[in-house]
Amino acid sequence: MTDLLPSPAAEIVTAEIVSTEAVDTRPVHTAVDHALSDAAREAIMAGIPASTRRAYTADWSAFTAWCAEHGRVALPATAETITEYVTHLTLTPSARTGRPLAPSSIERALAAIRTMHNASGVRPPETKAARKVLSGYRERLALAKDPAALPRKADAAEPDALRAMLATIDRETLAGKRDAALLLLGYACAARISELSALDIADIRETHEGLLVTVYRRKVKRFSEVAVPYGRVPATCPVRAVRAYLAALAEVGRTSGPLFIRIDRHGRVAPPMRRGGKVIGDPSGRMTPEAIADVIARTADQAGLVGRWTGHSLRRGFATAARRAGAKLERIGRHGGWADGSKALLGYLEEGDRWEDNPVVGL
Repeated sequence: MTDLLPSPAAEIVTAEIVSTEAVDTRPVHTAVDHALSDAAREAIMAGIPASTRRAYTADWSAFTAWCAEHGRVALPATAETITEYVTHLTLTPSARTGRPLAPSSIERALAAIRTMHNASGVRPPETKAARKVLSGYRERLALAKDPAALPRKADAAEPDALRAMLATIDRETLAGKRDAALLLLGYACAARISELSALDIADIRETHEGLLVTVYRRKVKRFSEVAVPYGRVPATCPVRAVRAYLAALAEVGRTSGPLFIRIDRHGRVAPPMRRGGKVIGDPSGRMTPEAIADVIARTADQAGLVGRWTGHSLRRGFATAARRAGAKLERIGRHGGWADGSKALLGYLEEGDRWEDNPVVGL
């Protein structure tokens, strides 16, 4: 019987022949995977600040017009087209100034082209050669001592400048109360003019210590509650200035809606504005960022201040003065809504430190 049993070596094994070639399991992308819907494109553009969108739209329009004139494709553009366009911008006087664009304006044009490609779901063109053209242009301007080679910076509204600006304002009028509150609150919150424009009366909350102001920080895309304490001097106290302005607004029936509103030279609140027979402007009377910048520039001019005074002067002045007063970098950055490691903030502080923390002192 044992001779009839199969030995282990004689066992029959059932097997499957498998190919030794590796099977490619990677997904295959189709045109659908690289397409963007109109809603997605609009969402991308919505993530860019309105002022930047306007500038990008103008830059893109200029680029597409140039491409059409020279028989080139704007979308998608080639690296060669971008290089030729940047060369054109460095050599051709603009209609507005009669001079070729400044390097910073050409940088913005490149950013606009890249953004429009991304928003259309198209790979942006390579810009290495174009940037070499731009680098050479910068050096030519610098060696020629051309002012266009220097960065355009707003002068910092430090305390002495701010006091001089406030001294030009008639704070008995509603418009004067508004302008004083605008300057002092903008300075105390280190606010951008777009952030000041967006403030509503409901965003201001008074406490025993001062004001709590809810500011939407546009660059970092989040709200922050900024604490604004009482000032030691009533004339430059942001809390008292805002309180006086809010009380004056309440007297004319404005207890809600935008904080900073249009007021004409006759004292009328939110007067209608027309252009070409059509009503323009925010119907609630909200001031635009440009109108707020005009208040800053106008009061600086009336105070006899020399330099470049823009909507950024208050924010820059706050950073510089806070640093000189000994405030820590982290506290300055968080109070003013700067992103961690912001190069802009570090630049402000470096300029503020160049005298107080000068390495030459004591040598």
